[in-house]
Amino acid sequence: MSSSSHSAATPPSEAARAILVGVDFGRGAPFDPTLDELALLAASAGDTPVARVTAKRQAPDAALFVGSGKADEIKLLVQAHGAHTVLFDQAISPAQQRNLERVLGVPVADRTALILEIFAARAKSHEGKLQVELARLQYLASRLVRRWSHLERQSGGIGMRGGPGEAQIELDRRMIDDRIKSIKERLKKVQRQRSTQRRARARNGVFRVSLVGYTNAGKSTLFNALVKARTYAADQLFATLDTTTRSLYLEEASTSVSLSDTVGFIRDLPHKLVEAFQATLQEAADADLLLHVVDAASPVLDEQMVEVERVLEEIDAAGIPQLLVYNKLDRLEDNQRPRQPSDWMERPNGQRVPRIFVSALSGEGLDLLRAQIVTSMREQGLTPDAAPHDPRLISLAQPPHEDEWSAPPGPSESGGQSDGQ
Repeated sequence: MSSSSHSAATPPSEAARAILVGVDFGRGAPFDPTLDELALLAASAGDTPVARVTAKRQAPDAALFVGSGKADEIKLLVQAHGAHTVLFDQAISPAQQRNLERVLGVPVADRTALILEIFAARAKSHEGKLQVELARLQYLASRLVRRWSHLERQSGGIGMRGGPGEAQIELDRRMIDDRIKSIKERLKKVQRQRSTQRRARARNGVFRVSLVGYTNAGKSTLFNALVKARTYAADQLFATLDTTTRSLYLEEASTSVSLSDTVGFIRDLPHKLVEAFQATLQEAADADLLLHVVDAASPVLDEQMVEVERVLEEIDAAGIPQLLVYNKLDRLEDNQRPRQPSDWMERPNGQRVPRIFVSALSGEGLDLLRAQIVTSMREQGLTPDAAPHDPRLISLAQPPHEDEWSAPPGPSESGGQSDGQ
């Protein structure tokens, strides 16, 4: 991480060398044995992973999370690699963080802090910066317990802030609370402005389409390809934080729709971030159609799709009609490519939805995707039935019978590294 916690240990021109740690607690708890996603998060925050450590426990150690023996093993790795920080793939408590830093001798951060660090660096709009600051302050407020050397009792007196004997930590907490209240008020104004804009689009009868999906699935590249925009897209996690909305003209229906690119989701996305980004995510919750973009070349696409569905449920967007857009078709080997350009797939809630295979990078399948959006509009009664029927299209209103449903050999079995297409 490139945060201030690294400043004392990391030379200004050098990326922080990080030890990555993940713990398997079993019983269905999230665990990535490869720590590949944590490595991508670390790289996105400006760190260089130099070693990976995994452990298996029945429950977190109350003091050191991983236990004293594993903590000693990590300390040896820190010394051997000259590491500047240790990053945990799970959330750790403030007390565990303090104890680990005392034992390891370097700053320690968990997955939540890492994601917050990336969001802070990537937010560009006024609203995005406010949302990130709110989430960071809420995270920090829980860790104001003898965290810094200046948190000592302060004597009272004329000209001194606080009453006699008031602890500096209490002053810090009060300042944070005041700042949180101020940011929430400013975000309410932003939410009212967004709500006014959404109502105006609704009054004008504009069909609203939102791109959602796991981070780095290629939403921004697809957005750019569809609307000929220049939204930032890169091979990194959370390349896009701020919602961008553009008009997408659909020749098949001789009409335009509004298309919004939203922040990507990720496993264990901190609840405070979901809460802080409520105004941004509201674009998805208020959409008429969601394009759920999936990295077809990811070996863990099923898990990523489940996480996206979980967040959609959290923001009350699970009931909005969906099109599944399997992106990065260009990254699949010939024997991994689907037999047909579109088919049906079942969502976790049992609903069958159309699935379109595309490559935002090469443009393959985008014509079919546009036509499928028109089909969705037509079936919601929002566009005249003027366009000729494309036999490749799927009716959202009439799912096939079980014996008619034939999924291609799934790209979910394919390997390959995710990129920012």
